[in-house]
Amino acid sequence: MVNLEIYCTTLQYFNVLDKLPSYIKPLGLGKYHFPKHWLSEQNGENISDLNRYYSEWTGLYWIWKNRLNSTDGNNWIGNCHYRKLWLNNLLKEKQKFSFKSLYSNLLKPNNPIFLNCDVIQVQPIFLKKDTVFQQFENVHGKNVLENCINFLEKEDGNKFRNYLNGNKISGLPMFIAKAHIFKKYCENIFPFFSKCFEYCMKHDLCKGHNARLPGHVVERYTTYWFLQNANVQYLSYARLGKFMLSNNVNKFINPLKIPFTFRMYPTIHDY
Repeated sequence: MVNLEIYCTTLQYFNVLDKLPSYIKPLGLGKYHFPKHWLSEQNGENISDLNRYYSEWTGLYWIWKNRLNSTDGNNWIGNCHYRKLWLNNLLKEKQKFSFKSLYSNLLKPNNPIFLNCDVIQVQPIFLKKDTVFQQFENVHGKNVLENCINFLEKEDGNKFRNYLNGNKISGLPMFIAKAHIFKKYCENIFPFFSKCFEYCMKHDLCKGHNARLPGHVVERYTTYWFLQNANVQYLSYARLGKFMLSNNVNKFINPLKIPFTFRMYPTIHDY
């Protein structure tokens, strides 16, 4: 069994997150107030004022600056999202109704996957019609990604372009890595993130559905970076709906124990 810490990031307090295993730690993001027994990125070195643009990456920054120095380099550090929780296996197809509870399916520290890799990412999407580059431009606009690539060193930028000409992407800022790799990732990603952010703000691009445009750029770079620098394996995740997260509902029942439905398995997409 490995030493595992997963930080579950959220902008709101949901009491159902208190019921997660102890190695999954709720981490409150932004300028909101959270219970005293929760972690909050406001406590310690942080960039919480940038959350509206950086999204979950402000949480990754907090973990890097406030938790990694006291962590053994071979321990496993990861993150998840209040609606997206790691599962203990890789699912080859969308799941139908099951009588198993979510608790029994959550990732456990004794999963053998930890013996066979350095990094775990979410199950990748394989685009059918477009390259990763084309898909980004179709959704987020022209020239942005290309201009941001220019902030990278030439060799790294060329390798990133080659990756973007493929069709594989792990489309969430969600991963688990050995602590020394997590630290190396952060040391590389945040200077690049800052330059992308400055570019997007200078050109007034962070608005509407592109409010988190720098994060969408870095999301693509993250998939590439881990493939370039680590031995990557994949797991699926479950997605919780509003009913399951409701604090009112959780006063009476524990939705995490409600059987799965197909809606809780969005990790297999058809693009």
